[in-house]
Amino acid sequence: MNQYEIGLLFDPGLEVDLDKATQRVEKIFKDNGSKIVKVDNWGKRKTAYTIKKQDHAIYVFYTIDIPPQSVIKIEKILNITEEVLRFIIVKPDLKKIAKAEAAIADKRKRLAERSESEESKDKDENQEKTA
Repeated sequence: MNQYEIGLLFDPGLEVDLDKATQRVEKIFKDNGSKIVKVDNWGKRKTAYTIKKQDHAIYVFYTIDIPPQSVIKIEKILNITEEVLRFIIVKPDLKKIAKAEAAIADKRKRLAERSESEESKDKDENQEKTA
């Protein structure tokens, strides 16, 4: 199984009934042997351009483990699903993501060390002034 990220733009009229639409899409994923790892609902937002006479869409992003042979089946089904305005399926570069996360953690560590050294320096200066 490979990990994929799927971005879906749902019809904005589904804002009230979004649960049914997401359940339908999640059923499509599960019927094709996929495992949903993470769901990120961004809510209703303005689109960059008009899609099927709509200026807004409900953005929902999934991180999913999918067998490689099922990706094409899922694409075909999403193409004819009425609730979905647009979708994109992307295979993330997990090595680059891990490298970026490590770099962020290292940067945070260096900033924390720098702020600790500045705090100790300030304490030393205050002790010298009071002495």
